[in-house]
Amino acid sequence: MVQGKYQVKPPLPFSPGHELAGVVAAIGSGVTRVRPGQRVLGMVQWGAYAERVVVPAERVFAIPEAMGFETAAGFGLVYQTSYCALVHRAALRSGEWLLVHGAAGGVGLAAVQIGKALGARVIATAGTPAKLEVARHEGADVVYDPVGGDVFDGSTRCIAFEGRLLTIGFAGGRIPSIAVNRILLKNISVVGVHWGAYQRRGSPLVDAWMDALFSLYEKGQLRPVVYRTYRLRDAARALQALATRESHGKVVLVP
Repeated sequence: MVQGKYQVKPPLPFSPGHELAGVVAAIGSGVTRVRPGQRVLGMVQWGAYAERVVVPAERVFAIPEAMGFETAAGFGLVYQTSYCALVHRAALRSGEWLLVHGAAGGVGLAAVQIGKALGARVIATAGTPAKLEVARHEGADVVYDPVGGDVFDGSTRCIAFEGRLLTIGFAGGRIPSIAVNRILLKNISVVGVHWGAYQRRGSPLVDAWMDALFSLYEKGQLRPVVYRTYRLRDAARALQALATRESHGKVVLVP
């Protein structure tokens, strides 16, 4: 979005940032899901790089007592996306092979942890050819692809019979295409995952997914990775760490 390459293009100037965490300062009339003084995380289309943010009530969630703000600030979007993908869209089952591309990034790390919590046999790639060879040998039942490009092309060759290839995003820069005979020959499914569409439609699934994720977190099965925190005034440095792929996990801004 900051580079102007995302499908949603806010009017300039705008403040970046999708995720946030903090204490509720005030609520609108009729809001009952949270109260002033409550510790919460929230998600917005943009504008989270700020000390105070107005968030639609349905996009705010009270966080577990044991969850700190730095963890909460990077929890909602990546874990919701991965849970939606693996549980709702792919129906991942215990014992299946799950291949996660871009596993050092925020959504990739979340997918690895959720896959393990669900009992899947997880193969994680982060530019590691040897691990992709394992996937080719075993055949991945579910492929989680936030990268696109050549990674997507390779995934269509290593996916198992009746496998599900989850298209999460295109971090690699190229939006791939596929010859439909590959879908036919192995009876595979190419499954789109756009979690934001569920949120915009007000789907009750979003609340149910968050409850499930908080439960896994409290059981110690999810361990969000915060690569580094930056002061809000150093937001440009944080964006640079993301752009150069220096970071792994999440980068968090603090006031």
